[in-house]
Amino acid sequence: MRWFRTTRRTSTGTGATGSGRLSGAERDPARLVTFSDAVFAIAVTLLILQIRPPQDTRDLLHGLTSLWPSYLAYAVTFLLIGQMWVNHHVMFDHIRAVDRLVLFLNTVLLMVIAFLPFASSVLAAAFESGHGRQSAVVFYGIAFEAVAALFNVIWEYVRRGRHLLQQAVDTDDLSAIGRRYRLALVWIAVGTALGILHPVAGVVVIAAFIPAYWLPIGGEASSAGRVRDRGPTPP
Repeated sequence: MRWFRTTRRTSTGTGATGSGRLSGAERDPARLVTFSDAVFAIAVTLLILQIRPPQDTRDLLHGLTSLWPSYLAYAVTFLLIGQMWVNHHVMFDHIRAVDRLVLFLNTVLLMVIAFLPFASSVLAAAFESGHGRQSAVVFYGIAFEAVAALFNVIWEYVRRGRHLLQQAVDTDDLSAIGRRYRLALVWIAVGTALGILHPVAGVVVIAAFIPAYWLPIGGEASSAGRVRDRGPTPP
């Protein structure tokens, strides 16, 4: 708590140079984004490893079709992690530097993302066996709710401090991104709660978040424009 209070005082300090002594030196976020991309890539790769081929090949077609819960969990989780990857880039397009607290929070975020393949396998196993579906949907939803919460925490920290953001950042863009992250928090919570009453309906609500969340937002368009304006990255 003492470290967090010190970091919070830093975010309201006079400038980035002076604050570096309290919250740790501010760093270029490029390495953080590269490391995060690697974790996202590993997480979506691990998803397919959760699907085991049928052991009995005498009726292979039936065995393959009976794995439909695994296919569904794979597709939904892959697309949701893909959304997280896109929104992670949108967020860091607005961030010019990261301090030690952002590094820590992002590490916790990646830890939960790396956990998602396991949550996906639990969901698939429950629907394949027909037992524990409510618990599996709640477990799955809580894992994604944790990711949504961490996105909100990171964004609120950098948005309120402002010293870590790009100088030319637009206030409307910040608000648009914040609304998108808060929407994720509410939407997934609703799907998770519904899963207690009706597991299939809970999964449908969580999966319905995929097309809604892939729609572009104002903050994303503006950040993409800034990337084009900066030109190609030097070798």
